[in-house]
Amino acid sequence: MNSGVDSNICTGVWSQDKWKGKFDVKWIYVKDVPNNQLRHIKLENNDNKPVTNSRDTQEVPRDKGMQLMRIIHDYKHSTSIFDDFGHYEKRQDEDNARKGSDRKTWTNSGDNKDSDVPKTKN
Repeated sequence: MNSGVDSNICTGVWSQDKWKGKFDVKWIYVKDVPNNQLRHIKLENNDNKPVTNSRDTQEVPRDKGMQLMRIIHDYKHSTSIFDDFGHYEKRQDEDNARKGSDRKTWTNSGDNKDSDVPKTKN
């Protein structure tokens, strides 16, 4: 996390309006690591279920988190989620067009000082 949570901001990225707030992050890794590389790590604080069965906000004990980070760090990937963005953006545009949506989407070019300003997608 690169900032605290600003609970006064509503990003408009969720399908439901019950979640509010925003914080900045700096991504350390963006790579596809298959679940089968992580499934052996069991969380005792989650009924000994594999870490791959965890939900968002699941607390991960330090030793298990260190195992996860070592596997993610060492994994030699050949694909990235970025490879699929074009497909998902096109699908989102098609869905929005079908719904007649005028929702705003967030853009972030990485070098735009106004990157946290919502832009209407045409």
